[in-house]
Amino acid sequence: MDKERYQRGSHTVTDLKYHFVWKTKYSYGVLRDDVALRVRDIIREICAEKGLQVVKGHIRPNHIHILISAPAYYSPAKIAQYLKGKSFYRLQREFPSLQKRYWGRHLWSRGYFCSTVGAVTEEQIQQYIANQSDESGTFKVWDETKSVEDTERKLESDSSENL
Repeated sequence: MDKERYQRGSHTVTDLKYHFVWKTKYSYGVLRDDVALRVRDIIREICAEKGLQVVKGHIRPNHIHILISAPAYYSPAKIAQYLKGKSFYRLQREFPSLQKRYWGRHLWSRGYFCSTVGAVTEEQIQQYIANQSDESGTFKVWDETKSVEDTERKLESDSSENL
């Protein structure tokens, strides 16, 4: 099990990753050159301030893709609020041209896309839940390095031992 992959709290062990996508208002392609480089740095700064980790990111002229690892106490909505709100506030102070184009103080469109990223598939989770044992001490943590076939064989051998 890769221990560095997990975030540990006093009573928790988590591996929460979110894929966010959001676009500029009216899909204007303003995220170019210096603005794009600066928004990348600002997002990194905000993440460092909030204890978030940027796993991967990509800035296009009119939208941003970012994969973030986050502690359990931040909801995806709160993460989006921090990233979108603070990034525009800092950008508008540094780039007066953005203030002219986005006079209503909104660089980003209202919505965003967010999806969770996991080490196991939905199918594996359903199978795991269906094959639960009532015995104490049977809690197991699955890791992404194991294949589905290894997991299925383990579940089959566990169920045959319980008979």
